[in-house]
Amino acid sequence: MTAEIGRRLDSMLDDAASTVASPMEYEMAYQARVAIDRIRFALRHTEEFGRQSGLWREVGLQLLDALERLESVDRRFQSRASGLGSSAAAGVRPGSGER
Repeated sequence: MTAEIGRRLDSMLDDAASTVASPMEYEMAYQARVAIDRIRFALRHTEEFGRQSGLWREVGLQLLDALERLESVDRRFQSRASGLGSSAAAGVRPGSGER
């Protein structure tokens, strides 16, 4: 009986760990959002005040690339975080489709 309870408890803890985003993931998502805001600010200012030389165009393209990469990571985190929350609320284990 004790071994069965131990297995169930272990299974419950594993399920809980896989359904909750870690504090580090939230911190990284926050830092990505801060970087996105700063890159947008820099892009606006390079377009508005920057000379239209080849160098400034390259700077703008590099900033735009970095922005797109961060936004992609942010979207993945948002979809994972919202999917985990709805799965946990429904009692569904991630990846199993079971209740």
